[in-house]
Amino acid sequence: MIVTTTNQIEGKQITEYCDIVFGEAVAGVNMFRDIGASFRNVFGGRSRGYENEMMQARTEVIEEMKHRAAAVGATDIVGVKFDYDLANEMLMVMCSGTAVVTEDIN
Repeated sequence: MIVTTTNQIEGKQITEYCDIVFGEAVAGVNMFRDIGASFRNVFGGRSRGYENEMMQARTEVIEEMKHRAAAVGATDIVGVKFDYDLANEMLMVMCSGTAVVTEDIN
């Protein structure tokens, strides 16, 4: 299944629009990552703990979105958008896209 931020897929034609699909993940950020991030705020640098947490959450929401697309009979997802938020020390990652059926143009 191709998942893309573009509205079409090169070499494929959209034959059916199935539904809008979503993926959501809420991850707790632990105290040790917070302490490390606080030091990096003061001294500069990257927070690997937060970066790894974001990468994992992003992977999870894409997989969740793929499962939801397959459940409505889609073969691909186009127009994907991501949103991130931090609330009450919880990292929230959300994505949405249009589940479509495509066929090769060839």
